[in-house]
Amino acid sequence: MRLLHTSDWHLGRSFHRVGLLDAQRDFLDHLVATVREHRVDAVLVAGDVHDRAVPPLAAVELFDDVLHRLAGLGVPTVMISGNHDSARRLGVGAGLLDRAGVHLRTDPAGCDRPVVLTDEHGDVALYGLPYLEPALVRDEFGAARADHAAVLGAAMARVRADLAARPEGTRSVVLAHAFVTGGEVSDSERDITAGGVASVPLSVFDGPDYVALGHLHGCQTLSPRVRYSGSPLAYSFSEASHRKSMWLVDLGPEGALQTERLDCPVPRPLARIRGPLEDLLADPRLERHSGAWVEATLTDATRPADPLTRLTARFPHLLHLVFDPERDPEQERGSYAHRVRGRDDTQIARDFVTHVRAGRGPDAGETDLLRSAFEAARVNEAARADR
Repeated sequence: MRLLHTSDWHLGRSFHRVGLLDAQRDFLDHLVATVREHRVDAVLVAGDVHDRAVPPLAAVELFDDVLHRLAGLGVPTVMISGNHDSARRLGVGAGLLDRAGVHLRTDPAGCDRPVVLTDEHGDVALYGLPYLEPALVRDEFGAARADHAAVLGAAMARVRADLAARPEGTRSVVLAHAFVTGGEVSDSERDITAGGVASVPLSVFDGPDYVALGHLHGCQTLSPRVRYSGSPLAYSFSEASHRKSMWLVDLGPEGALQTERLDCPVPRPLARIRGPLEDLLADPRLERHSGAWVEATLTDATRPADPLTRLTARFPHLLHLVFDPERDPEQERGSYAHRVRGRDDTQIARDFVTHVRAGRGPDAGETDLLRSAFEAARVNEAARADR
């Protein structure tokens, strides 16, 4: 069975105020063409279909159009909701869409009810695990803790129990939207830290013949059977080095696996340039970036006059201008950016309390209270998204 693994479309998202709907439309055209050209048997979309809970109408129309086109080809699509999606909104009409071969898996309670497809080698059970917000689904799964590892572990236990009850030789595929330990992040993924831990161990996904992951925007292989497709478009300059692609997965008898990486169309290359303004304006090696979307970081000790106008004359598609004056190491260690680098919300809040108390940090109970407050804010945000 031939599967096409994609994720993180983020329909409706812009790139530094530049609308990407045309580029997203081109990608979806490419997706449909790929399904035809490679005779794909099923399309897997591992979450973050939309960029926000209430997407703009133009994004909804793109989504509707591609579902109609895939259904028209007679190719089943299995799709889960991600942390950017409203699971309830995305799942509206799921029962009717099932009949057209579009299988929306947005309800956590249904994670152990797979879409079953059949080829000449037997059945393939495709399980959809939508994004699981730990505090909201802990009771559903009877998880020991309200964190990602606990709830995903409980969901996968249900998947394994269902698979064990199926005929011998049934192959299995899991779609999930999560941050798995070992994955490389970028600046454009929304933080999903819960209970102080965002990532889950790779071992959570032991067992299935293939795991199609979404959430991280870089295409990457965590193991031969566990992969991120990444986003089809770049959504931050931190993705300048990414090769945007999808996975073509051939699932043979007894779980034999072959994969091929298929490139996605690039609307415009990205470039990150750095240095004093005069150097950026004069360096002939930077001419190759004249047609790219550019992020320029100026390192001048003092802010130069009219840098945006001067840089745009050479780089017409300059989108982001950053000032980062070069400092000596002692100055850098004293900067706020250096002090908060790598710290989560709770750690930053603890440092603030320590500062305003003249060096006396929060005790264990106060730290728990801070952590609970951040977690409550996250849960409230997730709950509002599904209203």
